[in-house]
Amino acid sequence: MKEVTSRFVEEAAHRRWVAAIDDAGTWHSDEVLDVATALAEAVNSFGIRRPTLLVQSENSHRMVVLALAAGLIDAALALASPHLTAADVAEVMGDVRPDLILGDPQQLGRWGIGAEAGKPVLEHWVVQENHGPRFSGSAVDRWNGGVLLGMTSGSTGRSKAVVHREAALQYAVRQEIAAAGLQPGDAIGGIVPLSAAPAFTFGIYASLELRSAVLLSAKWEPAAALRQLADHQARWLMCVPTQVLQLAAAAAAAGAASPLSAMKAITVGGGPMDIATLQETELALGAPVLRVFGMAECLGHTSPALDDPPEIRLGRDGRPFPGTEMRVLGLDGGEAAVGEPGRAQVRGPSLFLGYARSGSVVPLDLTEDGFFETGDLVAFAPDGTIKVAGRIKEVIIRGGRNISIAEVESALHRIDSIAGACVVPVPDPVLGERVVALVVPTGGLPTVEDVCRELEGQGLSKTKWPEFIVEVAELPQTHVGKVSRIRAREIAVERLRPE
Repeated sequence: MKEVTSRFVEEAAHRRWVAAIDDAGTWHSDEVLDVATALAEAVNSFGIRRPTLLVQSENSHRMVVLALAAGLIDAALALASPHLTAADVAEVMGDVRPDLILGDPQQLGRWGIGAEAGKPVLEHWVVQENHGPRFSGSAVDRWNGGVLLGMTSGSTGRSKAVVHREAALQYAVRQEIAAAGLQPGDAIGGIVPLSAAPAFTFGIYASLELRSAVLLSAKWEPAAALRQLADHQARWLMCVPTQVLQLAAAAAAAGAASPLSAMKAITVGGGPMDIATLQETELALGAPVLRVFGMAECLGHTSPALDDPPEIRLGRDGRPFPGTEMRVLGLDGGEAAVGEPGRAQVRGPSLFLGYARSGSVVPLDLTEDGFFETGDLVAFAPDGTIKVAGRIKEVIIRGGRNISIAEVESALHRIDSIAGACVVPVPDPVLGERVVALVVPTGGLPTVEDVCRELEGQGLSKTKWPEFIVEVAELPQTHVGKVSRIRAREIAVERLRPE
């Protein structure tokens, strides 16, 4: 974080601005910098050169302080969500093998990490040495220039720590700033949990790059977030689809007309999206939506333009950023024809360095010409925009037929009686897998017959219709706010066990 911290320090010497607004209050540039300097001194007292810090991530001003402190002493930050279990954290500790650990003593206790010997920092937090497995190598730069270790979503498997250089963060943020038409000083929202690399990058790092305020709250509560974003005239927000839909619902419930009209753009990525729903969301919030494609491993690498028509801006997933290359491969291994879905591969400045394993970075498994296999099914349109068809692994195989989860979910989201849906497979001794839809209803729960009638009207093939509907009050989520397909499948199996 050295570069962005250096620019922050230089500008803070000449002017004062609001750097963060959270549940505890308003924090100015000089205040967060003073606290960051004190934290850097406390970390330096351990005598570890270029330390790796495992930190309890939270959506508060502390994350701004941590980023600045890391920049002052050239430390690497490894982010751990407070929603992780002790077993999860044990796996993270084995992967990262941090030098120091920072967090709330009670949280560290829940993780099975004793905090008795910690030095007080950041109000009631502590910093202490890691008494568990440590990195045994001799290289000071064990992350090959990496400064941020963020967790993957864990939606389909255990979370892994991805390692990013500052240059990747800077590139991705500057491209998004250009796409959204942002200017220095524009306040931004930080509503996605900050344990993931994209959330930290487009929340904390982006605010430091803009020298602007980032709006944060420890608990995700849509109505409160909507008020905070409106009251402080936020100009940009990046979030996942469930969050932007919940903000729109909160606006409708409050009877607020275009509450986010000050927004230059709301950038949305990380899950299936429906063009009609996004159009309704734009009307409810009064702000244009940019539908994008990115991942923890390759920070936001496509975006539409603000002046694109809705069918492109809301119905597709953007164009590759300048300097980023994407290609789509067909079943034969050659490049797929325009309009034909295939395996997405990407290379460019925002690509991660690798995954953390036993305290160092494991190099990427790339193609001979340097492309990374994203695991997504993508198709190019004639104009160079892309459309993500879903994850390659997110396929239900029923009786030998492949069913795209993304396609079924997109159709379910167009049904008025359904506020949210997640499609998962359950095992079947004859068919292999059967299709189940976890549904958050807008009112009464629609029956399977009701849902299938609606899907038939949309033209969805009968072979793809869900065979079971399971009602849930809310869709299960991972620690970064995405739908947890692992937990969703567990719920479906548990609820349907007698059947």
